[in-house]
Amino acid sequence: MLYKKINIELIVAADEGYAVVAELTASFDRLEEKYSLFGGGIETVVFEQARERKKSALRYTIAATESVEAALRTVRHSVTAALRTVV
Repeated sequence: MLYKKINIELIVAADEGYAVVAELTASFDRLEEKYSLFGGGIETVVFEQARERKKSALRYTIAATESVEAALRTVRHSVTAALRTVV
């Protein structure tokens, strides 16, 4: 017989954690009435979110675009100056 393991990760405010665990336990009890559930359990871990938020991929892309724009502006000025010198 084949089985499937289902992992679920939830993040909730610490003061709501006990209520969420109680609701999940009740939901599992209702599921057990319809389906065969084996093992499992609910694990809670308290953590603190870092003060600084990490940059998203979009922020890195925007920063890279700004760098490229500045580099192209510098190249344009250099090429213009070189052409003036040649002409």
